[in-house]
Amino acid sequence: MQLPSPQTPLLFYGCGNMGRALLDGWLRGGLAPECFAVIDPFASDLPTGVAHYTDAQEAGARYHIAVLAIKPQAFGELATSVESVLTGDATVFSVLAGTRIATLQRALPRRMILRLMPNLAAALGKSPLGLFADTVSADSRSRIESLLAPLGQSCWLDAEEQMDAVTALAGSGPAFVYRFLSALTKAGEDIGLSAEQATQLSLAMVSGATALAEGSEVDPDALAARVTSKGGTTAAGLAILDQDDALRTLIANTLRAARDRGVELAAESE
Repeated sequence: MQLPSPQTPLLFYGCGNMGRALLDGWLRGGLAPECFAVIDPFASDLPTGVAHYTDAQEAGARYHIAVLAIKPQAFGELATSVESVLTGDATVFSVLAGTRIATLQRALPRRMILRLMPNLAAALGKSPLGLFADTVSADSRSRIESLLAPLGQSCWLDAEEQMDAVTALAGSGPAFVYRFLSALTKAGEDIGLSAEQATQLSLAMVSGATALAEGSEVDPDALAARVTSKGGTTAAGLAILDQDDALRTLIANTLRAARDRGVELAAESE
């Protein structure tokens, strides 16, 4: 795998929200804009130096490394166009939820296909990065991890089926966290805080709690116990969350629904 450079740029085929987060993460990590090209008729406000083409014919080049970041449902229609801009030995990172390597390989034969599941925090270098490939050498794995390092932390999977779970937890997960933050803020207003105060306190609290969890050697349940005094305010709140295992059941059902939709998308793409 050739690492991106102005002479051998990395191609984004599609650059919506997820593609742009990856691009911003790499630029933030120090790669020059000239190391990237984008094929997307709808992309706008790209950084100066990033080559932008509306379609594959306009690009008129073949790329050694690419990120496939279109909607999964569009792959069948665009597969021939994607194939036309790749070298015969190209490395392709697919962020298409629910689209299996076998499906991609049939349309893009001989290429090295890797499934990658990041989230929008890649723009800040804070994304979990679920990775799977059918076969990858130790040397290639090291080079891939080096390339992705500005985006977040790589996590290699043992089986492709796990990618549906990663998509649910790490890919869709931020939306679930934002829903929790929204609920937390509105609940703060309900008990007497202003909207501004509730938002400020909620964001700072979640940020601090996450930082403590990241740096701790104990699990989240143990951390919760440290905050809780018998008969105190925290215990009163936890009694609601823990009643009938309500919170855990809600989250489990949420992730299961997201995972199952990934399985459905895979079946549809076949």
